[in-house]
Amino acid sequence: MKRIFTLCLLLLTISAAFAKPPKNQYVRVKTSYGSVIIRLYNETPKHRDNFIKLTKEGFYNGTLFHRVIQNFMIQGGDPDSRDTAKNKPGAELGNGDLKYTVPAEFRDSLFHKRGVLAAARDDNPAKASSACQFYIVEGKRFTPGKLDTLENTRLKGRKIPQYQRDIYTTVGGVPHLDQNYTVYGEVVTGIDMVDRIAAVKKDGNDRPDVNIPMTVELLSKKECKELDKLLSPPTP
Repeated sequence: MKRIFTLCLLLLTISAAFAKPPKNQYVRVKTSYGSVIIRLYNETPKHRDNFIKLTKEGFYNGTLFHRVIQNFMIQGGDPDSRDTAKNKPGAELGNGDLKYTVPAEFRDSLFHKRGVLAAARDDNPAKASSACQFYIVEGKRFTPGKLDTLENTRLKGRKIPQYQRDIYTTVGGVPHLDQNYTVYGEVVTGIDMVDRIAAVKKDGNDRPDVNIPMTVELLSKKECKELDKLLSPPTP
């Protein structure tokens, strides 16, 4: 009897281990320029859950990357961009949204390094995010002197922490957006897609001359677990 009980306990333990959910949710954004896989941050649960909800609904499928600026970012998610009555060539996009906003979720540890996913927004005083529009940072590298100048001008004296300066001088990013727009994910594979899209020909509104539609999908639990394992830091 004792042996049977031990065996059952072992089976339950193994079953629980396999049933354990992944630590992070990952999404795939696909375009004709390639695809990226993005890890959504658990530190920004409101933005994470909202993005997951919209992705499950298929909201982003067929929307365009409607605003691209090289060495800065690529922006998409405007529902008007898949409306054939509103997305005609030359039409300005970027004003479409849903009927709610997402409260800002600023975290000192989450900043605008190259490859992060962040929420667009209008000029509201609470800095609440658009329900659906987002951007992915391409960014550029800064010299220490350029960061010093930025602190004294656009940042109005706010100091950039050293660990962030180390990233901005080596990997790159857009530091003047920190604490103004919520960062809620980062590219873990496929960043070259962002570079390709950022470099396309565009009009005076920074809209690509040729439409760049996207599809967005959630990765399965199995895929998420595999990525968690692959991307977790090695045990000392």
